[in-house]
Amino acid sequence: MLTERVLPQITGVIERRILVNYRVDPTAIRSILPALFEPQSVNGYAIAGICLIELRVRPTWAPKFTGVRSRNGAHRVAVTLPDGSSAVYVPRRDTDSRLNVAVGGRLFPGVQNLADFEVDDRGDAIAMSLFSHDGSTRLSVDTEVADTLPDDSVFADVAHVSDFFEAGSLGYSDTDTRHSDTKHSDTKTSDPNGRFDGLELAAHNWSVTPLHVRHATSSFFEDADRFPPGSVSLDNALLMRNIHHNWISRDSLETGARINS
Repeated sequence: MLTERVLPQITGVIERRILVNYRVDPTAIRSILPALFEPQSVNGYAIAGICLIELRVRPTWAPKFTGVRSRNGAHRVAVTLPDGSSAVYVPRRDTDSRLNVAVGGRLFPGVQNLADFEVDDRGDAIAMSLFSHDGSTRLSVDTEVADTLPDDSVFADVAHVSDFFEAGSLGYSDTDTRHSDTKHSDTKTSDPNGRFDGLELAAHNWSVTPLHVRHATSSFFEDADRFPPGSVSLDNALLMRNIHHNWISRDSLETGARINS
């Protein structure tokens, strides 16, 4: 079932976007997917990851010199929708913007969680960390620009992985959270109506550069209760810079399905 949402048209520049991508046993990934979504498969693996993005955005009617800058993190799973199209399911969003937190689910999709970000961007080497205020999300990555993907990546080459993620630019976010004292408070659960807010990234100059990951930790992917040992491995990381874009609101999806714990 589709529910129409009317959000303001947003435009801006992605100043930096890092995608840290994991290959996951499809059986393990299903434990965090609502029944509405099917995991996409690449060489027999599901693909999940973290998007770390710094952007400056404004309503399309506002002057170019205006806008709001924020740092944001999202946990994502590449999925197939019931109509067969590609998308990503977003069980968790974190941001350093109190505005995003305040209007999450109304102006921006899904629930937004307040977090602190640390960034050391030296051009060809980038280190980032994220610590959510509710204590449920902790991650850090240390990367440097590379020429190719890792030899053991499930993707054939940079063009293959670029096309895969460009095709999945439509994201569906959860609209409610569990209480912060639950064991998996960093995994959301859908509201009683099972509504997932839709937002699409329309990039005008899509381009990715591979990154070599020197170090990466993630409380989400290292949770053995969620992902048993051996079910998840780091696959690759990508960098995007200075991407002019629009954010386009898409109809929400509604289902009675709930996210498994």
